[in-house]
Amino acid sequence: MVKMSGGEALVKSLIQEGVEVVFGIPGIQIYGIVAALREEPGIRMITTRHEQATTFMADGYARASGKPGVALVVPGAGLYNAASGLTNAYSRSTPVLMIAGQIPRAAIGKNLGVVHEIADQPGTVRSVTKWQLEASRPREVPDAVFEAFRQLRTGRPRPVLIEMPPDAGVEQEEVQLRNPARISRVVPNPDDLREAARVIAQSHLPLIYAGGGVARSDAEEALVKLAETTNIPVVTSSGGKGTISDDHPLSYGSCFSPRGERQEMNQLFEVMQSADVVIGIGARFSLGNPAGEAATLVNINIDDSELTRVQSNTIPLHGDARATIEALLPYLMGEGAGERPPPAEAVTAARNLIAYYDIRLKEPQYAVLEAIQNAIPEDAFIVWDVTQFGYYARTHYRVTHPKTYIDSGYSFNLGYAFPTALGAKVAKPDRPVICMAGDGGFMFNSSELSTAVKYGINVVTVLFRNDSYGNVARDLDDAFGGAYGTDLHNPDFVKFAESFGAVGMRADDPLELETLIPLALEREAPVIIDVPFGEMPIPRAPQFAPFYNLPWTQPQEGLIQS
Repeated sequence: MVKMSGGEALVKSLIQEGVEVVFGIPGIQIYGIVAALREEPGIRMITTRHEQATTFMADGYARASGKPGVALVVPGAGLYNAASGLTNAYSRSTPVLMIAGQIPRAAIGKNLGVVHEIADQPGTVRSVTKWQLEASRPREVPDAVFEAFRQLRTGRPRPVLIEMPPDAGVEQEEVQLRNPARISRVVPNPDDLREAARVIAQSHLPLIYAGGGVARSDAEEALVKLAETTNIPVVTSSGGKGTISDDHPLSYGSCFSPRGERQEMNQLFEVMQSADVVIGIGARFSLGNPAGEAATLVNINIDDSELTRVQSNTIPLHGDARATIEALLPYLMGEGAGERPPPAEAVTAARNLIAYYDIRLKEPQYAVLEAIQNAIPEDAFIVWDVTQFGYYARTHYRVTHPKTYIDSGYSFNLGYAFPTALGAKVAKPDRPVICMAGDGGFMFNSSELSTAVKYGINVVTVLFRNDSYGNVARDLDDAFGGAYGTDLHNPDFVKFAESFGAVGMRADDPLELETLIPLALEREAPVIIDVPFGEMPIPRAPQFAPFYNLPWTQPQEGLIQS
């Protein structure tokens, strides 16, 4: 045991867990932690300009690196500001450790009006964290950090919270540091694996549905081996994009579309509806059952609450995605599942039909996305904000490398993309990182240009500018008789970037991105590319008119309709 302050115990414990960077803002009630970070050469702190960016950057860091991201904020307002990033990490099952200060121990729960005081601070983020604990004394800190990282590395990875009063940060007492927990991957029992293998081997039109849990488990190679060994094609959720290359002959691509009227979504749903067995791997099935009610769902998930929620006819396999696939394969081969004829021709035909719809309808997004695709290296990380192009990319952007496609998940945090991209770049400084944002969302966290320049975080940001909250304006026009409150007054984004010491570029036409993005990637600086564009309609074919009835545009069953 060694005598040290709570701040020192926290930082030493983070070192024990392999933490190399903390995203935070120094402030009262965490001075003891900040002072300890200052004295520890093994960890650097990246100071953001707003607490919201701390958790977004930690999220991006975790998704790019595969290691937990760490954020540090003051209590009360600091934690409230950071909560937006926690919602995003929660929705995408990202391991983020939120370290928040607290008010002095003696004042907690007394309602005295202490600076940054809020009642039941953990309760404010309980719905978007997996676990919470207060470390009240220095000697409690190592156990708190040990358990936090055990929670982050077991089961479904989601944010966790440690809070520490300022007294604990500066007080000294004997502390026993701990080594990281030994983590074993969960594998279903042999009887369940054998039953799943039998059902899969006897199926006629099986399909693999791969979700984000594949990436969280580092199971990409195992997924490809499963598909190739059994000749079963793969559809991915938006969170699963990149878990199998979109160029692989057994990959249909992603079925996700938030609108539903998309032709390619209909095509892929037809593929899924015809399947008699769906192998779900690390998928939440947020859009509901992807197969017909007569199908059997073999559901591989580390979160046991998700196993039988979707389909009554389910074989639940509670386990880690990678370990479960590896354990299942021998049973499949024993059942003769590798003798299935390859479906590559059917996959190619479906892909060609999707491309045909796009070209026939002359979708403006299609040509722009092709220009972007041609400009960006295949190993680049690309972070899509909640934009019109971002929606389109969930289905159309081709991903060939694992973990390189990053989006907001069902939380749909407008403005999250820029700080998240910065976090990804911190994790992988030698890899290209591209942020795709709209002008509305970018301005949410545009002050983090200061952070990017200060720390040399050289992210290229493509900023689609229509001087409007474009998605909202279109919805209001289409369903409510006209837009309102959606027009924006923007700065000159080239001059805005230059005022921070970043590089500003401007495209006269979105198709110029094919040449501008490579030029931007050559610059040793953060780059903003201003891309003006006009209205970006969503094509609507008459046969898909029933999908237009969105729940936020009209009364639903059981609600007052007049």
